[in-house]
Amino acid sequence: MKSVGTYFLKNFGCRATQADGAAIERQLLERGLTRAVSPGQAEVVVLNTCTVTASADQDVRSAIRRIHRNNPDTRILVTGCYAQRAPEEISALPGVSLVVGNSHKHALADYAVPLTSVGGFVPLALVGAAAEPNIVIGDIFAHTELLAAPVFDGDDASDKTRPNLKVQDGCNNRCSFCIIPFVRGRSRSLALEPVIREANDLVTRGYREIVLSGINLGRWGRDLSPRSNLAAMLRVILDNTSIEKLRISSVEPMDWTSELIELVATSPRIAKHAHVPLQSGSDTVLRRMHRKYRPWHYADRIERIRRAMPEAAIGADVMVGFPGESDEEFEQTRALISRLPFTYLHVFTYSSRPGTPSAEMASQVPVQLARARNRVLRDLAAAKKREFLQSFVGRNLQALTLTHFADGQTEALTDNYLKLLLAGRHQPNSMVTARIDAAHGELITGHIAVVT
Repeated sequence: MKSVGTYFLKNFGCRATQADGAAIERQLLERGLTRAVSPGQAEVVVLNTCTVTASADQDVRSAIRRIHRNNPDTRILVTGCYAQRAPEEISALPGVSLVVGNSHKHALADYAVPLTSVGGFVPLALVGAAAEPNIVIGDIFAHTELLAAPVFDGDDASDKTRPNLKVQDGCNNRCSFCIIPFVRGRSRSLALEPVIREANDLVTRGYREIVLSGINLGRWGRDLSPRSNLAAMLRVILDNTSIEKLRISSVEPMDWTSELIELVATSPRIAKHAHVPLQSGSDTVLRRMHRKYRPWHYADRIERIRRAMPEAAIGADVMVGFPGESDEEFEQTRALISRLPFTYLHVFTYSSRPGTPSAEMASQVPVQLARARNRVLRDLAAAKKREFLQSFVGRNLQALTLTHFADGQTEALTDNYLKLLLAGRHQPNSMVTARIDAAHGELITGHIAVVT
């Protein structure tokens, strides 16, 4: 197909946003556009945004100003979660030609093509007469589309060994701190047929590990007819593809059912890795957050996962500084984390989001106090990780090789989610059995015992 213009696409934020960007890029290429090597060489720049924190919004605004300053002739199209939440705020920035919310992201290529040299404007019939001149947005809760295309962890070709496949989008929960349901809409699942098609395509292209992801992955299948669940989808993938390793991303605690735990524990083709969001270990804070579980429910799930998978990586998201978090409530969180068998944590400091209930709550925690609590939990997590890493010295672990380093080492990721440096240069995307020689800080080192 003859090229009709050039584009550059930049993604911000989570794996789901990255996956949306991969699907958008597929559409742009299908329309005949050519990818530019930099924003300055593109006729249209697509910014696929995140809005989970105030700093995420700031990153987007800074990018818009920088792109416009360096190339005033480039037309900037902004989409994604920030575009859905605050379209007027974005459209007022110099250089922004069009804002397309998540409600219309599935048709973004239809808006991007006219912004290239074909015409430089979007026809009114396409935008809609009722819309603002440079804003395309609709009711996100009426949105039923789900963009899906594999996305990779790294930009370098050698890093493209672990494609992420988004199989679910949106969320029906209403956590008081979270803006995501209001910018991504209700939970919706990718049907089994396209899941299997995408997975088999990745196998055909030579990939050996696939990461399944979603905004609320554990809710996969609840909206389908007939109704299904995550464990059932995993079984269908295992039965209908030859993928060597499946890894599931974050799954809410109450979605770690007995069926799912048993399947992950017993299948050699599913990575021994459980990421289970915690947010807080205080019952009163969880209630203010509108989370649907209590600390004892959460602890039960983690302990069951550890009993079923003694060597599994177990991680969690934890938020500090939620409005009203007292010293006692923080200590409850620290104590729960201390006694549970976590191997890593993602610790975040609360960020107020306009439009969420928590933004209006009294007793906002001082930033310096929240940061101090963040450091306490990070230090605790680091100690737990060091102990976990040390337990594998002298043992064998399965791993996937990722990329080379100039000093003759090769990075790999173990089945149980440990960063591994292997002696020598080895081909990326190889499944190996590695002998672990030592543990150093955040990683382990070793050498290859068997290549499969």
